[in-house]
Amino acid sequence: MDAAGLDQVLNDHYMYEATDDVDGVVSTVTDDIKHYVTGSPLGELSGKEAARAFYAELFNDFRGEGVEPVARWHGDNFVVDEIIWTGQIDNARLFGLEGRAGHASFRLLHVLEFRDGKISRENVWADTAAILAQTQEKEKV
Repeated sequence: MDAAGLDQVLNDHYMYEATDDVDGVVSTVTDDIKHYVTGSPLGELSGKEAARAFYAELFNDFRGEGVEPVARWHGDNFVVDEIIWTGQIDNARLFGLEGRAGHASFRLLHVLEFRDGKISRENVWADTAAILAQTQEKEKV
């Protein structure tokens, strides 16, 4: 895929995330997707059903207000994408921060591989120090 094609798939993926559309997100990934959020207690997830469960929980716990693009790099069937996410967090468990809640803005770095017009691997790094600094233990919120 060329850069425009990679961008289209990724932008669709992000649009579905922004609207909490689990089926839409899953439509952008391969059947054998590998999905990994650094620091997540879930470890690496494999397959669409595991991705579906991840996104259902993510959309329950994170309510986005906006995403600010920082930089995007393209290669042969891969994209490295850096953004700043802003929104309300009800539980940051999926980022290894069980019970943290509050309003936050933090950097996310995505490394994505593509195959057959879909995302076949998504690795995510989050600025967990920023999340910690901007949230509190849920009981205190």
